Amino acid sequence: MPQSPTTTITFSDANANGLWRVEDWAAALEPPTVLVVEDDEEIRSLIEQELQMAGYRTLVTDNGITAMSLAVNEQPSLIVLDVTTRKLNGLGFCYELHSSPETAQIPVIISGNGEPSDMELGRVVGAEGYLVKPFSTAELMARVTQLIPVMF
Repeated sequence: MPQSPTTTITFSDANANGLWRVEDWAAALEPPTVLVVEDDEEIRSLIEQELQMAGYRTLVTDNGITAMSLAVNEQPSLIVLDVTTRKLNGLGFCYELHSSPETAQIPVIISGNGEPSDMELGRVVGAEGYLVKPFSTAELMARVTQLIPVMF
């Protein structure tokens, strides 16, 4: 009688003796985090709601100083940043963010009124995109998912 073929299952982490730390699983299952920096409460809430409905975790603030602290400590996957943010404007924030090795890799989308000088300075200081206000939620989400797609 012919033998049936056998299947061998291997795991890439065979040396871990089958033990995975809970923290590793938790980190792998967390959605990407987006930091929203917007001084207009209505716009901030709208952006936050759209991102959360799409499956992203959000951090929100209305000023650049708090945003910098959140960026350093939380290491978000993306920052959506108003160009006229209080205490540290968006262009200064983006420059500082990309000047530091610990935060230089975080992509930034700047939003503003579309002044050509702001758009050009945004590119110079390292922003990956610029949204002209008023922008649609579809436009926002297209830019966000282009930079950090939700994986689930």
